[in-house]
This record gives sequence, C-alpha cells and structure tokens, in this order.
Amino acid sequence: MSAGTTAETKTENHQNGKPPGRRRLSRRHREWLAASLFVFPDTLGLLVFVGIPMVLALAMGLFNVSGFGGITFVGLANYERMLSDSLFLESLKVTVIYVVSFVVGNFVISLALALLVKQKIPFVGVLRSMFFLPYVVSLVVIGLVWKFMLLDQVGIVNRILEALGLGSHSWLGNPRFALATVVAVSIWFLMGYYMVIFLAGLQEIPQEYYDAAKVDGARSWQTFRHITWPLLKPTSFFVLIVSTISGVAGFQTFDLIYVMTTGGPANSTSLGIFYIYQQAFQFNDYGYAAAMASFLVLILLIATAAMFILTRGGRFETD
Repeated sequence: MSAGTTAETKTENHQNGKPPGRRRLSRRHREWLAASLFVFPDTLGLLVFVGIPMVLALAMGLFNVSGFGGITFVGLANYERMLSDSLFLESLKVTVIYVVSFVVGNFVISLALALLVKQKIPFVGVLRSMFFLPYVVSLVVIGLVWKFMLLDQVGIVNRILEALGLGSHSWLGNPRFALATVVAVSIWFLMGYYMVIFLAGLQEIPQEYYDAAKVDGARSWQTFRHITWPLLKPTSFFVLIVSTISGVAGFQTFDLIYVMTTGGPANSTSLGIFYIYQQAFQFNDYGYAAAMASFLVLILLIATAAMFILTRGGRFETD
C-alpha cells in the first residue's frame, strides 16, 4: 500500500468520525461492560459476606472448634454426630412442617390480597398500605406485641375468644398450637411484601387480554385460570423460591422464635436454624454448628434445584 493510499484512508476515517488508529468497542461490548460495572458491587458483597463465610463454615465443620481452646481436625465426626442427633433430626422435621405451611399459606393469602387490591374499589390505597405496614416494623417488636396478645389469661386474643364463647388456649405454651401460631404470625408479617410482588406481576399482564375474555363472556374463574395464572407463573415461581429460602434459612423466622417461644415448648418450634444458633452461641460448639449449617444449605440447594426442574424455572406450559 502506497503512502498516498494510507493518507487517504486516514482522512476518510477522520471524516467519518473514527479516530485514526483507534478501534471502538461494539455496542454489545459496551452494554456488557456497563452491566458488569452495575453488577460488580453486589457481586463483591455476595462474595465477601456470603461466599467466603460459606466456604469457611464448610471447612470449620471438619474441625472441633469450641472458641476457648485449640482447633482440632476431626474429619467427618461432626457430620456423623449430626446424623445421630435426635434433637437435630427433630428440628429438621419441624423445619419441613414450618416451611410447607408457611409457603403454601403465604402464597395463597398474598395472591388473594394482590387480586383484591388490584380491583377498583374504594380506599384501595389505604388497603395496600394496611397490608404492607407490618413489614416495615421491626420483627422483634412484632414478636413482642404478638407474644403479649397471645398470653394465656390476659392476652387480648383469648379474651376475644372467651367473649365469643370459644374458650381460651395456650397458643405459645402448648406444643399443639405453638408452631401453627408462629406460622400464622410469619404469614401476617410477610403477606404484604409478597402481595406487592404479586401485584407487580399482575400489572404486567396486558389489559387487552381481560377485555377480550370479557367480550367472549368468560367468567372470573375462567379468566383467572386461562389468563392470570399462566401469565403470573414466573412471578409465582419467584415467590415460591424466595419464601422457601426465607423459611429454611430463617431470615425472618429466627427473630420471631427467639422472642416468642425460644424454641419451645418441648422443642416444638425449634427450627434447624435455631438449633444451630443454640449449638454455636449457647454451647460454643462452633464446629458442630458449622457442620449442621452446611448440611442445611445442602438441603436448601437440593430443594431449590428440584423446584427449578419441576417448574422449568417458572416457564410452565400454558393450557
């Protein structure tokens, strides 16, 4: 290539707005770079506060760590002890009962509330605020208030039941009612949050579908079954995943149990996460607690993977 041709090429690139000798990034690469910069802070936070602690907990489960002496390598002894620990196995049973009850009850109630507040009814804004309000209050405060309301003799709940002739019950002192009571309070606390998620999903469904169904004479149930439910399945899947993780990991449940029942009576509300807390911070058996925590995370991963497979990641087939 001659010098004249090179000069002409540089002049043409300069006229087209392309700096000579500099290669511009494509639009796809620029979008990828921008997305990476936005995701980087969250990724770093997950790595520092979730990823590294999980690896350390997994490693700690192989050691005997009391917090007051040396660290002794014990291999899989903590896991063998865990599988023969009747209290831990019982806590897993309680966890399963709690998670199933909470996820199903919360799903149905929060979806029903979302369908309600989506309607054009009087004071709908006030209703939305009322349903969501418990979620913005400290969970410790929620637990204390409900604990006083459910007291055996002087609690307002039992007083109302006695006034109605239904008799009083020991809601937090009877193993038959304690877990169900915690589940009910958990649903009451979180239903507004999941209502908002469902409401966002409902508002993404085009109104034209409902107008066409109304013209065809479809009833409310038929509209829900053939329009609302199929198009809401990705949101439903998200709610199932998040509520299951919340129930197993005990992000909100731990505070309620600690304040209302402290795992009792007779360990009837001692979820796996609460039993792990007791072993770590009451009995200073950190190695054993780490082993149980790792096992609980494994169960959670298996349950989440199963939900992904069974529901195809929320991509259900429509009717």
